[in-house]
Amino acid sequence: MATSSNVRSNGVHGDVNVETSDDLRILLPSFRKYWHLAALTIVTSLLAAVFEGASVGMLVPFLQTFTEDGETFQTGVMWIDQNILQVDAPEVTRMYYICGLIFVATWMRAVFGYFSSVFGIVSRARMVEDLRMRVVDQLQAVALSFYSTRKTGDLINSIMTEIGRSIGSLAILVTVVQRALLLLIYAGLMLALSWQLSLVTFFLFGVLYLSLSSLIVRIQESGSRVTEASSQFTAAISEFISGVRTTIAYNRQPYERANLHDTAERLADSYIEATKRQQLIQPLSQAVVGTVLIAIILVAVQYLVLPGELEMAYLLTFLFAMLRMMPIVHQLNSERGNWAQNRAGLSNVASLLRQDDKPYLPDGEREAPPLREEIAFDRVDFAYEADQMVLKNINLSIKQGKMTAIVGASGAGKSTLVDLIPRLYDPTGGRVLWDGTDVRDFRVRSLRDKIAVVSQSTYIYNTSVRENIAYGDLNAGMDSIRLAAEQANALDFIEELGNGFDTVLGDQGVRLSGGQRQRLAIARAVLKDPDILILDEATSDLDSVSEKLVQESLESLMRGRTVIAIAHRLSTIENADWVVVLENGRIVEEGTYADLIGRKEHLWKYHSIQFQQA
Repeated sequence: MATSSNVRSNGVHGDVNVETSDDLRILLPSFRKYWHLAALTIVTSLLAAVFEGASVGMLVPFLQTFTEDGETFQTGVMWIDQNILQVDAPEVTRMYYICGLIFVATWMRAVFGYFSSVFGIVSRARMVEDLRMRVVDQLQAVALSFYSTRKTGDLINSIMTEIGRSIGSLAILVTVVQRALLLLIYAGLMLALSWQLSLVTFFLFGVLYLSLSSLIVRIQESGSRVTEASSQFTAAISEFISGVRTTIAYNRQPYERANLHDTAERLADSYIEATKRQQLIQPLSQAVVGTVLIAIILVAVQYLVLPGELEMAYLLTFLFAMLRMMPIVHQLNSERGNWAQNRAGLSNVASLLRQDDKPYLPDGEREAPPLREEIAFDRVDFAYEADQMVLKNINLSIKQGKMTAIVGASGAGKSTLVDLIPRLYDPTGGRVLWDGTDVRDFRVRSLRDKIAVVSQSTYIYNTSVRENIAYGDLNAGMDSIRLAAEQANALDFIEELGNGFDTVLGDQGVRLSGGQRQRLAIARAVLKDPDILILDEATSDLDSVSEKLVQESLESLMRGRTVIAIAHRLSTIENADWVVVLENGRIVEEGTYADLIGRKEHLWKYHSIQFQQA
């Protein structure tokens, strides 16, 4: 349930101060996968930039055509000068030729600019798709213990919000590549026109770049705070939605609204702070660049044009190229700010995709065979945290085809014990043996294919009844699904639903009762047809009528299978072949139900409490 906002606001997981090079490294696999699209983007961007530079550069011979004292522009290559620039032709003819060249270059720049944009969009979309699937693969690959140390809100925020900001980072990279190529072409053209003015211009632009660096750092810090605030808000809203029933029942809507308002306000404040700083970049850049333009004109006219060292046609073309370059400089400076703000999102995703700080279950190399004799726990220890042992020196044999019941108080380690069989976790010490072979030697998928779990916390997906049951076997036909529902005592209530097997059940099966959800889970397990059936207090939260129906379903499911049952109600395990009693992570007694009751020790204690309550 909700706690105070002070408790909730404990930050986002992950180091958002990872170096930019480390952040970019997570994009390399996606770049390698779609390198051809990235290459096409760069090549078409380069060609667009070349034709852009050519169209501007042709202004020199165009302007010289109308300058009486100016020399006719020549490249020094006779064939180009005579056949393309038409240096020996009359002025009007030369003018038409040059205008034709500018026309062709302008349209070629437009064509290649279009393809550059298209290839940039396609490459970005594919890389984002790949990045998202890598995050999905990562979340599926990590061991279950990873989720016990992470907030759901943090993970949702990383997947939804921070990946979105990473998409922004990719868009910025594509834009920077495209604009930087054009900037280089303009820089080359300006150097060719006047290296003196170019050096002055580049120096002043360099000063502008460095002067904005401290502001960029502050924007980056603000972007990190946006990531943290976004994570806190996502966690708060996720918790609110999950606990809305309790909120309404306890009439705590004002309290929850106050908590949500605090986190929403922090998110808004951090975004405003980051955006205000980011918005400073463009006006500052425009003011400085305008100042640079005025300085260049004054220097050029006084020191180059008037002394006759630079023709007016060259100066006008230089200034035109510089004016065309200014928006690019403004854009690149703005993109620096955008990058700084979005980099925190990229760092967050980079942290999520890191592998050196997360637990993984190593896969085995053998296919798990059908169980023939037993599952054996050989001196098994287990701890979620190194200093807190949950299971201690467990030695246990679970016979094939028999029902083994595990009894104990809450926190005794019952669920943890059975979780080691399908390798939801691996033992801290000792081994779990499958007919004498360590289960870690088997491929995880092949091992879990032979096991089905029906627990007290059955998860129902927000899809149809048919799809929920078919989760046990995705290739099952409708006849098999219907038969499984019938064997699970679920067919009657399914057919009473509005659309039968096509009825959508809502978030977490909200349209079903607890007993109905359990019977769907049993139908799912029936369809899977497992060798091993694990029942984790499958009837503990049900009323008497629902328990009877579910128990009948379970009895049908258990026939001919190896069953491991964690029992809260002892009446459900009276017919078990073997009973194990756990206390504080240790086996304190085991035997048949009747024998243990006859000893009047640990199982007798639980039996007496339930009998007296009855």
